[in-house]
Amino acid sequence: MEPIPLPSPIHYELILQLLERQTMLAVSNNPDLRNQVNQLIISLRKAAVQQKQLEETCQSSSVDIDHRWSLNHLNTEHVAAPDR
Repeated sequence: MEPIPLPSPIHYELILQLLERQTMLAVSNNPDLRNQVNQLIISLRKAAVQQKQLEETCQSSSVDIDHRWSLNHLNTEHVAAPDR
């Protein structure tokens, strides 16, 4: 079985930092917006935990994971190595 592609965990961290440090500050005077941003942060934290659980299940089932940094990720198995 080929590795399962998953987002790199850093993606969650970057989005959470943006929301917590900048977005929350920008909406600090609006309780309704602040609540919506807080709910978004909670949802992203849950998603990160769910991905971690999926990774643990894959690990215990001997299924490899391929953390992707972008949608343009190249599968190195299909790229010819240069001759040396």
